[in-house]
Amino acid sequence: MNFIEPLIELKRPWKLATFGCGLSLLIVGSFYYQAPDWDIPISFIMAFVAYLTAPWSMRVMVTRQWSQWPLMFFMTWFGVDGCYWLYWTWKNPIALELMREANAPASLSLYWMCGLIWFYRGTLRQMASDTRRMFRIP
Repeated sequence: MNFIEPLIELKRPWKLATFGCGLSLLIVGSFYYQAPDWDIPISFIMAFVAYLTAPWSMRVMVTRQWSQWPLMFFMTWFGVDGCYWLYWTWKNPIALELMREANAPASLSLYWMCGLIWFYRGTLRQMASDTRRMFRIP
């Protein structure tokens, strides 16, 4: 795989649309739930990091690229907790102390869901065709 292929995948309309939907839900959730550690900037930061890293992390696990696992663990940690820790250490360390433990499981679940959603390489039409073929749907 060359350097350009992952960039092409990030620009696929269906992936950008699902990213936009997910980000919108995070922003709405920040208003609805009023959690001390859930605001618009962290929604953007964590969503963007997940968009960049979750599909790659998932691919490393699925394809058993053992040599990439240390980097995959780091990227997963950074997407789930590292960027969250950096932001809240700077913005409000008290909110970080109160909410970090609760944030990690929810963020890890969302991270892996995003990795599964954006795992497929190809257009939406190709994915539909591959799915029909896999399940033998005419």
